Amino acid sequence: MNESVFQSLAAAAAAHQPVALGVITGVKGSSPQKFGAKALFFPDRKIKGTLGGGCLEAEAQRLALNALKTGKPETFELVLDHDFGWDDGLICGGKVSGVIIPNAQRLGETFWKGLATRDAAKTWGVKQDFSVALTTAKDDPGWLYAETIMPPCALWIAGSGHIAQAVAPLALQLDFAVTIFDDRPELANHDFFPNEVSLCTGNWGELGSAPFPPAPTFGLIVTRGHKHDALVLESWIHRPFQFLGMIGSARKARTITEHFVRAKLATPEQMARVACPVGIKIRSQSVMEIAVDIVAQFIDKRAELVDEKRASPAGILELAG
Repeated sequence: MNESVFQSLAAAAAAHQPVALGVITGVKGSSPQKFGAKALFFPDRKIKGTLGGGCLEAEAQRLALNALKTGKPETFELVLDHDFGWDDGLICGGKVSGVIIPNAQRLGETFWKGLATRDAAKTWGVKQDFSVALTTAKDDPGWLYAETIMPPCALWIAGSGHIAQAVAPLALQLDFAVTIFDDRPELANHDFFPNEVSLCTGNWGELGSAPFPPAPTFGLIVTRGHKHDALVLESWIHRPFQFLGMIGSARKARTITEHFVRAKLATPEQMARVACPVGIKIRSQSVMEIAVDIVAQFIDKRAELVDEKRASPAGILELAG
């Protein structure tokens, strides 16, 4: 994740440890990594992050170690064809370009911590002269590379039982900011959830009107039963979730949809936006397997959001962290 690379850069700055930053600045065709992928190369040959592995990363590391010796930035453009990648099995057929910035730690601990925190949208990049800086002009042609670091997408989970306890730490590792909602403080506490998870307890009426995050927000309803699921859905169906999923069966989905439409709690169009049963079909049975198939669907929906931003002229360089 970007923030771990930025955190490592901040730590290197604090320790005055030399490190080279590698960034993928362009991709054409198939490649093992995407635009914006980052890796840190240390003099002892340790690597943090990845530019794609295999021969691509080996070549980037060679350039990075040389850049650390000379103090001069490097650019690269590699065609991942049969000849280049056969030994490592990396024969994607695409073209990858990138930049190596030696001694990136010299920008200072404050600069890199500011990007790692991700408390607000911040745009940074590499200029044509290889200097690194913050910017407000993402479309400035004077930049070799620019990206906007956004706060992580939020994941609201209604319920604090076994499924929520399995989903929350997995979602944290996959760069969601997780909040648990429940009326049972004996379960919705940090004995069952990592400290990084936010907890909201109280009656469902109050919880349903909690302030909505400014970041794109995903919702998951996994309470202790159909009655409570429906109670949460009454309020969450009217909130601007990027994606909303609810645990259950196709029969449960039909029953709740019929009830909500008949009672005029929601329109058929609103109910159609609720994914129930939530998750992709991987024949999951155990709690952990169910958590994997649920989080996989949220990752896919988040990727759709990133693709939409890249397709938009206003958001072409705006990445979700």
